[in-house]
Amino acid sequence: MEILGLELWQVLLVLLAGFWAGTINSVVGSGTLVTFPVLVSVGFPPVTAQMSNAIGLVAAGFSGTWGYRRELYQAKAVVPVLTTASLLGGLIGSGLLMVLPEAVFSFVAPILIVFAIIFVILQPKMSAWVKARKAGQQQDDAPPAGSESIVPVPTGPVSPLLWVLVFLIGIYGGYFVAAQGVLLIGVLGVFLNGLLVHANAVKTWLSTVVNVVAALGYIIFAFDRINWTAVLLIAVSSLIGGSVGAQIGRRISPLVLRIVIVIVAVAGLINLVFDPFGTGA
Repeated sequence: MEILGLELWQVLLVLLAGFWAGTINSVVGSGTLVTFPVLVSVGFPPVTAQMSNAIGLVAAGFSGTWGYRRELYQAKAVVPVLTTASLLGGLIGSGLLMVLPEAVFSFVAPILIVFAIIFVILQPKMSAWVKARKAGQQQDDAPPAGSESIVPVPTGPVSPLLWVLVFLIGIYGGYFVAAQGVLLIGVLGVFLNGLLVHANAVKTWLSTVVNVVAALGYIIFAFDRINWTAVLLIAVSSLIGGSVGAQIGRRISPLVLRIVIVIVAVAGLINLVFDPFGTGA
């Protein structure tokens, strides 16, 4: 039974992957490490899978950003400057994906997946280090006893090093997307003052910015390489997943989520390198 040019099992698998990606993006990030390998495994060429996936996950980015609107407002002193870094990086990264031969991406994608998997595995240590640093910073910045408690919020100016790092992550995100959020939360958690929730809010916004820039570039300059069935399935399911991700994330162990991400990513890596299913991708 075919639906939208795909077998029923393929449609259900892509929908599940999109929902799962939207959910884990709200919890630990790296949703692309679920959706990209699944799209490749059901027969989409790697570049088509990457472009379609990036466009589809924009929906999850918007729902996640809306959920952090209060923290983003509190970080208004740094958001515009960091947004320019992500915009420029995303333009360059998406441009590279469109102009370089598809064979280059087929060669680079497995390397980037390994790189992303390493960051997913190391994320707990990164998060623990960031939290410890934030706790020390909050203790140093604590108001005098008896004074009104003030919640620390990100303040400017943005350091040149932070701007450059966000710019480089934008290039990476525009080209491949996967684990972009993990990289951003690590960098922002270290170099951005304020609470960790502010870093997570800014991370969600900047990731969405890169995805939007990449998506627009793909639509304008590579329309014929996009599979709109994949876009539709991922957009609908990831939007729902992003909306309920916080609730589900509270009930599911982050360790379980991380294990699933790694397993799916490794399966996609095997498919990209050895093509055991004969997809020709």
